[in-house]
Amino acid sequence: MKKDVGRRNDEMKVLTLNYEFPPIGGGAAPVTLELCRQFVRLGHPTDVVTMRFGGLPAYEEIEGVRVFRTPSIRRRADLCRIYEMASYLFGALPTVQRLLREKQYDVVHTHFVLPTGPLGVWVKEKTGCPLVITVHGSDVPGYNPDRFRLAHRMLFPVWRWLVHQADGLVSPSGSLRSLLKHHCPDADVPVIPNGIESSFFSSDVPKKPQILVCSRLLPRKGIQYLIEAVRPLSLDWPVHIVGDGPYLPVLQEQAKGSKTPIYFHGWLDRRDKRFKDLYESSAIFVFSSEAENFPTVLLEAMAAGCAVITTDAGGCPEAAGPAAVYVKPRDVEGLRAKLLELTAHPTLREQWSQKARQRAEVFGWPGAAQRYLELFEQLRQKRLSKRLEQEKE
Repeated sequence: MKKDVGRRNDEMKVLTLNYEFPPIGGGAAPVTLELCRQFVRLGHPTDVVTMRFGGLPAYEEIEGVRVFRTPSIRRRADLCRIYEMASYLFGALPTVQRLLREKQYDVVHTHFVLPTGPLGVWVKEKTGCPLVITVHGSDVPGYNPDRFRLAHRMLFPVWRWLVHQADGLVSPSGSLRSLLKHHCPDADVPVIPNGIESSFFSSDVPKKPQILVCSRLLPRKGIQYLIEAVRPLSLDWPVHIVGDGPYLPVLQEQAKGSKTPIYFHGWLDRRDKRFKDLYESSAIFVFSSEAENFPTVLLEAMAAGCAVITTDAGGCPEAAGPAAVYVKPRDVEGLRAKLLELTAHPTLREQWSQKARQRAEVFGWPGAAQRYLELFEQLRQKRLSKRLEQEKE
């Protein structure tokens, strides 16, 4: 067994596995980065093995987090097909093997049951270190049927086996936890909400009369209902849509002839100045999704001080709480009415903006990271106790 020289007794070495990591991927990517940053800031060395894409470096350090990007056949930054996900496992294995020869990890933290889970199970079997899996939505059967219904059906036995191999499971929302337990009633799944770095957005930027949407462009995200709501209105409030995905051509066609201006910005990296500017300057944020886990975009919108309109679907109410205006999914008329109300009343918008900023303060990353570290430590102690019992026998 490797022995780490000069190691603190309370130090934990964390191996993080996720096929998506900034600047590529959806909401789970920035979640992974922020948790890793916090682990390092709290004194716990953290390595990430993720998927390489385009001209991204094979290795870099981000605020002390060591990031290893491995070969893949991924073709888009915003979307990953199932066969492209599978390439992560083959590309990442040699790097993981090398890291295991160099370092003794205390926990392997895996994001997504599939496709990342098999690699996490392999690490656990090779090293004996505890495996923690955080689910994010699309890796739970029934959450994203528009993309993964067939895959979930075919891989369900494998999925259940992977879930039961985890020493710890974490869900960012109660709604996703309930869906997971529907399939695995005996699973112990604590809820640790995602966080937001509220200081990322400035509160000094004046708000403009514009509506912002930020999302992967998929049918279940409900952007088509927003477009339908504003099409017949001659609003002097342009709609800015940030994101990319297979539904983009449909939405662009639907937006033609809209009396309210609609602009498509494509996929923007969070570090892109345009991304930050749009959040900070937009007075209203709309997220009309039909199914969600714990949407990071809502946390971002609240931190940026937008007046938020969202649906009561999935984890949206868990994220926004009393700081958002709610409509039912697919309710075009209801969404139109709320938009007309907010665009017409600046005082009301300001009230919702203040509520949003206050709500964002609840979800700090240090608290989320600390809860993860407490779970890691519990599992490490459990592993040590089991080893001592075995040695006594």
